[in-house]
Amino acid sequence: MLYSMTGFGRAEAHVSGRQVVVEVKSLNGKQFEMITKLPPILRYYELDIRNLLNNTLMRGTIDLTVTVKQEGASKPMMVNTDLAIFYYQSIQQIAKQLNLPNENVLATLMRMPEVVAPEQDVLPEAEWMQVKKVIEDATKLLMEHRKNEGSALYKDLIKRIKNIEDLLTKILPLEKERTERIRAKLTQWLQDMSGKENIDPNRFEQEMIYYLERMDFSEEKTRLKQHCIYFEDTINKKEIATGRKLGFILQEIGREINTLGAKANHADIQQIVINMKDELEKAKEQVLNIL
Repeated sequence: MLYSMTGFGRAEAHVSGRQVVVEVKSLNGKQFEMITKLPPILRYYELDIRNLLNNTLMRGTIDLTVTVKQEGASKPMMVNTDLAIFYYQSIQQIAKQLNLPNENVLATLMRMPEVVAPEQDVLPEAEWMQVKKVIEDATKLLMEHRKNEGSALYKDLIKRIKNIEDLLTKILPLEKERTERIRAKLTQWLQDMSGKENIDPNRFEQEMIYYLERMDFSEEKTRLKQHCIYFEDTINKKEIATGRKLGFILQEIGREINTLGAKANHADIQQIVINMKDELEKAKEQVLNIL
């Protein structure tokens, strides 16, 4: 089962006279990275939020925004009367010493530090549990989005690997012709170098066998087929996070394809290898999107 790394989730709820809106989106990333935009009353729970998303979303660049708005006639702010009186007395003394007018004192007091402050610096535990539920709901929706995108990625990747396997089967009919071409090329080269009458048939066969053994790519074909099967087995497992493993398998597939190309010595086989590489690159691009 494949999950994409990109997705979006949004959830909202009413918690003790507050409207809580949570939006979370994820983009591709090698590790778990998180950007949060939280109101002050949730800063205390930032580590809990980070751990929650890390355990659920696992990988990617995560952008979380939590908005908390006060509703109705609730009083989200409180006035520190004692501090306001202290500031007022100080202002009065300064005004008297400098012979300044005592106008708009109240407006000045309301702007003094910590005179007007949020009613709560930290959200109570019971309310936090309700907010946490909203974050979990948004995260679940994001994972559903990831799952839906993962279905499209699954179909495309299976198609790419099947194309590589199909191309591999097209090499077999060309191998006999490839051997004959190599034999003819070696024969012509030796004749040009030393003359036909000077070629030792037994020695020529020995050299031919040695050369063909070096150019043989039957092991590469076998390993390539095995890697393709392993890729298909892995992609069909129920694991959620398989992106890294699939990437490693594609690296091994690429090594075998490159070796096939290096040993091909045949124009048509080289063309098949080029098409394999094209399918492989498309698969690699898609795997980068997988969780």
